[in-house]
Amino acid sequence: MPEPENTHRHFILHKPFGYLSQFIGNPKNKKLLGDLYDFPAGTMAIGRLDQDSEGLLLLTTNGKMSEYVRGRKVEKEYYAQVDGIITPEAIVQLQKGGIEISHEKQPYFTLPCVATRLDPAPDSPERSRRVRDDRHGPTSWISITLTEGKNRQVRKMTAAVGFPTLRLIRVRIGSIILGNLAPGQVQEVEEFAL
Repeated sequence: MPEPENTHRHFILHKPFGYLSQFIGNPKNKKLLGDLYDFPAGTMAIGRLDQDSEGLLLLTTNGKMSEYVRGRKVEKEYYAQVDGIITPEAIVQLQKGGIEISHEKQPYFTLPCVATRLDPAPDSPERSRRVRDDRHGPTSWISITLTEGKNRQVRKMTAAVGFPTLRLIRVRIGSIILGNLAPGQVQEVEEFAL
């Protein structure tokens, strides 16, 4: 692990729905991470969550730390609310891997992962925009744990097995958990204990 440097700072953030995982390059006046907190200059997100995704995001001013975390096969756990009641067969497909998804316009086959149905549904904070109402049909929740991280991978995986993702929340990176951190809340930490 890189030697900690006293000059660097590290943060844990609960990224809310509707924010981009970036600080600059504001297309069409989208909400950026800097709108949530006065981060020091040079702060960068380690990995990303797309605008429609929520949950745990790690930030640092140490580029070496960012490369270290992204370069390791660190587990990332997501809770996904999917359209319909997911079947045991779909869960097995997710677990086995080999699901073809597109990545950078090339076919990519996913690695095996941990996938389970969450019943009861997780107690997640209300989102700023409702997913949909019950009259549009049932939904269910699953947990997916990956060690890879392709663009919009969880969404592509659940759609490929017939259950598109309606809401996606990252709840864990390595041993760091989202816990009770509220949407938009930031916690500064001495280091990342992954």
